[in-house]
Amino acid sequence: MDNKLEVRNLRISFRTVSGKVQAVRDISFDLKEKETLAIVGESGSGKSVTSKAILGILAGNSIVEGGEIIYDGMDLLKIPEDDFYKIRGDKIAMIFQDPLSSLNPIMRIGRQLTEAMILKGKARQKACRSAFNSYLALLKKNMIEAIAAGDSAKASQIAKMCKDFNTFEFKHIELERAYNTAKNAASELVAEAEDIIFLVEKNALKDGKRRFAETVELARKSVSTYVVWGENKTTVEKACATIKSAKSFEKKAEALATVKTVCEAALALPMPNFFAMGYYLTFSGQAIPQMPVDELNKFMRQYLDDNFMLAFVDNARVAIMASADAHNNATAVAVDALKESYEHFKGVKNFASASREVEALIAKVKASIDPLEIHKDSIAYTFASSLRAAVNVYNKAEKKNPKELKRYAKQKKKYDKEAKRKKREPDWKVTPAAVIDLDVARENILKILQRLLDNYDKVLANSANRDFGAETVAVIDYLKENASGVVDRVTRSIAKHRAIKLMDEVGIPEPRKRYRQYPFEFSGGMRQRIVIAIALAANPDILICDEPTTALDVTIQAQILELINKLKEERNLSIIFITHDLGVVANMADKIAVMYAGKIVEYGTSRDVFYSPAHPYTWALLSSMPDLDTNEKLEAIPGTPPNMIYPPVGDAFADRNKYALKIDYELQPPMFRISDTHSAATWLLHPDAPHVDPPKIVTERIARMTKKQSGGESNE
Repeated sequence: MDNKLEVRNLRISFRTVSGKVQAVRDISFDLKEKETLAIVGESGSGKSVTSKAILGILAGNSIVEGGEIIYDGMDLLKIPEDDFYKIRGDKIAMIFQDPLSSLNPIMRIGRQLTEAMILKGKARQKACRSAFNSYLALLKKNMIEAIAAGDSAKASQIAKMCKDFNTFEFKHIELERAYNTAKNAASELVAEAEDIIFLVEKNALKDGKRRFAETVELARKSVSTYVVWGENKTTVEKACATIKSAKSFEKKAEALATVKTVCEAALALPMPNFFAMGYYLTFSGQAIPQMPVDELNKFMRQYLDDNFMLAFVDNARVAIMASADAHNNATAVAVDALKESYEHFKGVKNFASASREVEALIAKVKASIDPLEIHKDSIAYTFASSLRAAVNVYNKAEKKNPKELKRYAKQKKKYDKEAKRKKREPDWKVTPAAVIDLDVARENILKILQRLLDNYDKVLANSANRDFGAETVAVIDYLKENASGVVDRVTRSIAKHRAIKLMDEVGIPEPRKRYRQYPFEFSGGMRQRIVIAIALAANPDILICDEPTTALDVTIQAQILELINKLKEERNLSIIFITHDLGVVANMADKIAVMYAGKIVEYGTSRDVFYSPAHPYTWALLSSMPDLDTNEKLEAIPGTPPNMIYPPVGDAFADRNKYALKIDYELQPPMFRISDTHSAATWLLHPDAPHVDPPKIVTERIARMTKKQSGGESNE
């Protein structure tokens, strides 16, 4: 599966009156499609800071000291807010810890659900129109270059073909917009009618006159070709006349039931191919033939293919192949430049003087990026920003390191002088020298070059196996998708209908009634369901759950976890689940990252972490986790996390770790690879370290879990 999100060497600190707090210290992880990654650790370990960095909502006193967060060919740490606005809530959404503080207490739930839908809907329409226009213009340019080759007649023919594509797309948009308006009205009517009919049967309908009038208006809007039309249109019009004239709610409800049945049947009808229909109506000069929708779609598609689409696809395929060939050549040039720069940068002592070489290399890499590719190469797209940022770190370090060392020496001298005078340690500490290791900074620059080199080696190796037919179809689908996005207008009525459906989807009973209520009228579990519904309103790719069950009791926790799992399967979500409780993620995480003091200390699959834990901190978390199968006293983790203004020199967990070695207090452990999926940062994994087994409570728990999984436990 492809990576949805990549976090690389992320480092985040916060300015405080006491000094700089190093909250996240050089962490890296990937999130794949349809995967759940759990980030586990105590409060203050950096979990929530990481999630807020991904969403671009860090506090004002934050300092992003380095790293990359790559999503869809963009580094989220370096894009402007105008671009982030299109991603936050739309592509990446978040469920916060406390649902009550996440909701506006004086605004009805319905408005809180629909507000983002309406705003995001407008932004999405604008973005889709821009994407359609810019890509079609780019495709036209490449087709002319690849096919016309200086022939003005051919160039004019291709330009006309692209203009025709744009022209019939306007008709496609007009037809699909009318269809969507009618279908949304029919869908809303069905839900509203169901509620009204139920309330009339129970003699509990309030404000009935207004609600029946609203259903008549919805019925009027649902009348449209291919939705409610022909004989059904007449049936609906008669039923609506009865609803208006009938004196009793019972008679009105009977007529409404007829309208509901018609609309339900209309919603089950197949959708016409408005893309092909737009071309037929624009260029055939004839009316749409009267035939069943399935037959009509075949007829329209055949007409479109014969008169336009097959020729357009052929031209597009030639352009895509030519563009790929040209950019493969540019990639080969970029590879040579990268190799040359790699060797050159090894010996550069002042990157400020190498700025021309850096920019020349960036220009060659940019020239290798094929703009016609629908699926962006994230490593190539983010190379420029990553390299500039890494070089900037090196240049700043060259200037600031001497000043910082001078400041540290002065403060240390003052400390020593005061200690000597008072004959005791002063009640203040010397702030450590915040210097950047220039060798490490240089190594980071070289890593960026090497990563792109490795990526381009794969690209060039696979270039002969590309399926240009499939890529061309993907391009046409991309254009059609963006054209349909222009049509998808979210009105207040549509937003309300979608919000009620979302409330029902997340398990809110009586959603129509609850829609008009305030947050204080909901229980804690119901409020969390509302927050989940708000997060899902824009149908995101990635859902970040920041301890969504912390404020809930155990029973409600289980319901919320079950709901998140269900939504993940139904919506193909990728999930980052943040928690301090390993037990919460046991049955839902695909991968687990254990964080302590701003670093990932263990990373692996759920099975790796639960059945083969390797880091003493993971052992401690498992030892403190309740277990139904034992009466043993749980083991508390002694001590408290370190003060991250003054992070420890060695392993941050050493002071709380009864298995700590001498080296743990002197040197930070690297990530030791245990298997292809499992790694941990502990010196206990070093070949020269003494063998240490996990605590008895952990080994016994693993044995019980293994026995249960293998079916060895007898049923008593």
